[in-house]
Amino acid sequence: MTDFAATRARFLLPGNLIYLDGNSLGPLPRGAAERLDGTVCHEWGELLIRAWNRAGWMELPGRVAARIAGLIGAEPDHVTVGDTLSVKVFQALSAALSLRPERRVVLSDTGNFPSDLYVAQGLIDALGQGHELRLAPPERIETHINEDIAVLLLTQVDYRTGRLHDMAALTARAHAAGALVIWDLAHSAGALPVDLAGAGADFAAGCTYKYLNGGPGAPAFVYVAPRHMRHARPVLQGWLGHAEPFAFEPEYRPAPGIDRLRVGTPPVLQLAALDAALDVWEGVDMQALRTRSIELSELFIALVEARCPMLTLASPRDPARRGAQVGFAFEEGHAAMQALIDRGVIGDFRAPDLMRFAFTPLYLDEDDIRKAAEIIADVMINRLWDAPEYRVRETVT
Repeated sequence: MTDFAATRARFLLPGNLIYLDGNSLGPLPRGAAERLDGTVCHEWGELLIRAWNRAGWMELPGRVAARIAGLIGAEPDHVTVGDTLSVKVFQALSAALSLRPERRVVLSDTGNFPSDLYVAQGLIDALGQGHELRLAPPERIETHINEDIAVLLLTQVDYRTGRLHDMAALTARAHAAGALVIWDLAHSAGALPVDLAGAGADFAAGCTYKYLNGGPGAPAFVYVAPRHMRHARPVLQGWLGHAEPFAFEPEYRPAPGIDRLRVGTPPVLQLAALDAALDVWEGVDMQALRTRSIELSELFIALVEARCPMLTLASPRDPARRGAQVGFAFEEGHAAMQALIDRGVIGDFRAPDLMRFAFTPLYLDEDDIRKAAEIIADVMINRLWDAPEYRVRETVT
């Protein structure tokens, strides 16, 4: 049985805050700062360039990737870490399209994270081969999967509402139509059980600074199914994806395995912090985490709806159809969220009117949820959000 009191003790959380924004940036694990200090002061400071070999910097992406693979149901040696999520989506999409040269449609949904759509359209424009990005309502995506589709590109958990796609069912439907599937796990990895191998996923990518708590700018990961590994050739090819990077050959030869999706120099400091953050997951049962997350979110919804009729639930009512986050719509949502943050309840806002809250059992319990609901009720009932300072929008909302 997972001891969530023990996992909570492994995070540095200010005592006067209730942190409900792990879907945007995870909090600092206690071991990360010490790990970074050793990496900076000893490895970089004392070993200097020798650290690439003596401290294992070059192998660090592989070690971290192996730990992430266990959290997303991936086969061993089919995940690598580095670069950003947008880069990894670009690589996965370019490789997938090359595996379906006779087809020209990339299908996604209107609720997908805009960056994924930007990447897809940018790649389509660059290829100049007549590809089309086609969008469908998320609740009707299955009905738009047909023999025209080359690649289905979906984010499993909607970044705004937490709506959850059925990975196994949609993957099977796409395969029946001859299409490949790429899953964006930005709001899934570390939030709920993921079984890429069991679902038959072709490609997947995700970030590590949300529920995996790797820190701001933590590197992304990418997954390629074993059946595609030999033929996966992403458009973006870097020297560390070469079969022999230090041969410095002028012609590109892809590495034989997942390393072919490496691009540039590993971000050692960020990888070190992420590696330390992943220690928190030792002994955590993902199904227990999912069960507890649902309990917390259900309690939150019940308490907020009982006191705040001016807020409208924007997430699926059925907890089995949402991830680890809940959104409430309110016309003055931005101002209301600023008022909450001012009073120690940290969520975030997404335009035009959505207030987002995430439920992470690793460091949240029922007392946190009850206290947060009380503060939300006070802010809403007494219109504490209706102040000029809460209408000022900063760069990050």
